Amino acid sequence: MTLVAIRGGEQAIENAERRVSEQRRGDPAIPELSNDQISEQLSLAVDRAMNEGAIYDRHAASHALKQAQGDTVEAAFLLRTFRATLPRAGYSEPLDTGSMIIERRISPIVKQAPGGQFLGATYDYSHRLLDDRQQGALISSADKPDNQPIHAPHVAERLAAEGIAEELAPARQGEEVADITRSPVAHPIPRDARLQSLARADEGFLTGLANSTLQGWGQNFPLCVEVRIGKVNVDYVIPELGFAVTIARVTLSECEILNKKLDLQKAELRFTRGYGLAFGYSERRAMAIAVNDRALRGRELGEAVQSPIEDEEFVLSNADGVEAAGLLQSLKLPHYVSYQSDVERLRQVQAAGRGKEDQQ
Repeated sequence: MTLVAIRGGEQAIENAERRVSEQRRGDPAIPELSNDQISEQLSLAVDRAMNEGAIYDRHAASHALKQAQGDTVEAAFLLRTFRATLPRAGYSEPLDTGSMIIERRISPIVKQAPGGQFLGATYDYSHRLLDDRQQGALISSADKPDNQPIHAPHVAERLAAEGIAEELAPARQGEEVADITRSPVAHPIPRDARLQSLARADEGFLTGLANSTLQGWGQNFPLCVEVRIGKVNVDYVIPELGFAVTIARVTLSECEILNKKLDLQKAELRFTRGYGLAFGYSERRAMAIAVNDRALRGRELGEAVQSPIEDEEFVLSNADGVEAAGLLQSLKLPHYVSYQSDVERLRQVQAAGRGKEDQQ
């Protein structure tokens, strides 16, 4: 068998790019999608692209999804490239999710949650059937009285005050926060860096890992304390002014979970906690982050690593969809020399085996 290298060049690459452009546009007779249509009508896909692209920019995320033909991994890659070109003015103040303007808030473990329960927009109670009826009919929300802003305290904080859940130490004033976009990840890493990595991880991977511990492949069986979605102010201290001003209001999804396994490191036994935060309407992502966060806290809680979800290096080294896709795509690069070497070695082993058979 003769191995022949495939010949190509600049013209072949240009042809491939032109074919991608044609495929992306589709039938010219069908009206082209606008970024506004994608942002408004494919909003959950936009939210996922923003999370995995690690940038809150709905217009850019819509544009990236359109260019990537709806491929969220490719869109995230485009967004990260775009983000790298942007100037960085500084860091915002810590977000106060306790002052979130609630759009959806449920607590599966506390029926009379302080502040009330609000179903908001959710697919939880929808029939999973294709609906051929005209989409777009508006139904007013009945669980939000008079369209007044709704605020609600965190359920987990109340449980901590009651001695049921662990009480997490607040960040110290002036404490430097990790930034994984500027510093390489070196294991073991602090929890803030770990949460940053989980926040932009591939949602399917996070969901699969969370499912693994729910199925018994791990030491963590979580109880969902609260899921909330709403708008939060982003405050930034302008050096020339010396005080913080609100520069944006973003939609966030937040989840906190309790783990049934007690914290044996403390004299007073309490349930331990996990936390997840994500851009937009990303409830499943926030829940998966919270479950993964608690599972990866084993080192600080004195737990032995028993399952993949509890192994920080395994989880964070494989969770990034952009990096994982890049390594997988490398299989398409030319491997003619290595393949020929492997084939030659295989033939030598085969020949040696036949020689032994002949001697017998």
